Amino acid sequence: MAFYYCLLLDVDGTLLDFNASEDAALRETLAHFSLPQTEEAVEAYHNINNALWALLERGKLRQDKLVVQRFEKLLAAFGVKGNPARINDYYLTQLSQRADVFPGAEETLQELAEVATLAVVSNGVERVQTGRLERSGLSRYFDGVFISGRVGASKPSRKIFDTALNTLGIENRQKVLMIGDSLKADIAGGQNAGIDTCWCNFENAALPADAPKPTHMIRGYEELLRIVMEEEELANAGSKEKRHQV
Repeated sequence: MAFYYCLLLDVDGTLLDFNASEDAALRETLAHFSLPQTEEAVEAYHNINNALWALLERGKLRQDKLVVQRFEKLLAAFGVKGNPARINDYYLTQLSQRADVFPGAEETLQELAEVATLAVVSNGVERVQTGRLERSGLSRYFDGVFISGRVGASKPSRKIFDTALNTLGIENRQKVLMIGDSLKADIAGGQNAGIDTCWCNFENAALPADAPKPTHMIRGYEELLRIVMEEEELANAGSKEKRHQV
């Protein structure tokens, strides 16, 4: 039996390349509304958006407020008029249609789905995440999808993890692994829920001294199989028909 029989996975920066999707959706949105399309405008959006998501992770801002406020602040920064709610709606539609899967992610999910229960735990906007997962073809591997807007709690809050594990019927938390790229949301959140964690360090970054320490770290998906599977399972990986394949 696998070392971990329940895997909770983040989406953006873990399964899907959010940076590529976000950049394309943002530039399309700026062009559609005749807003500044310079690198300065893109950088300003990122700074505003990142600051607001940091507030959300600390429980100081609701997601429904965040998604509109970021465009309110962007319009104000450039002294132009517009409807931030309408701009955000268009942006989310564009974003939901883009799904850039990280190399090796689907092949790894195929193998892991044979030995473990897989579920998504994400702080993203529900319509965006469900749309992107469907478009990516990855949704078929998951036994549950738990998104903060639907659950009513965001990582690193313990509540979203408790909801996921209770719904999935998982009682032994020693056999659960949270996999994600965010030290503040995924790793700290997993620790808050009393489960092991795996940091997706795809950019080979140094672990900050004040950051929560993950149980495991991977730089590529092939490393995840060795963390989850026992030797016999690794030897048989790729040799049998996948139960989730269509």
